[in-house]
Amino acid sequence: MVWKTIARHVLSRAAPANAPDAALTKTLRARLEAAGQKRLGRALAIRHVAAGSCNGCELELRATQNLIHDLTQYGLSFTPSPRHADILLITGVAGVNMREAVGQARAAMPDPVFVVAVGDCAVDGGVFKGSPAVAGGAEAFLPVDLVIAGCPPSPAQIIQGLLALVEAHAGGARAVVG
Repeated sequence: MVWKTIARHVLSRAAPANAPDAALTKTLRARLEAAGQKRLGRALAIRHVAAGSCNGCELELRATQNLIHDLTQYGLSFTPSPRHADILLITGVAGVNMREAVGQARAAMPDPVFVVAVGDCAVDGGVFKGSPAVAGGAEAFLPVDLVIAGCPPSPAQIIQGLLALVEAHAGGARAVVG
């Protein structure tokens, strides 16, 4: 039974994934690298905090690291330690019980720090808005520099949002993507 299922999946021809435009990728890479170098003098590191989510946004974040999107080509990478991070990326509904964890992650990060809310839940609580267990989005914990809306946002939206953040922050504006 298992072998039949495996054979069916191997032999079936799924439609190939849409590869990103090579020219767009090259342009994004150059712009983000220049902005990161100008802002910090090096590549940017991201610390992700899941503040209570369905894991849809986390799946899309992991997709930013696959062979198609390859976040590292833009000079961005995820780090397990907030002490090495430049960007605090928050996903999920920002549950009240996560306030302390998000605060500790931010406190451990050296300045300057960008705070990014990814997904509708992190923006304003999403479908859970109004629940007593939900603080109402990442802005209930910290001032947010970038909002990437979507349920969940695509990897391309996340990458373009991070680029917009780095470029817009130099001008002191709050970036909204989505």
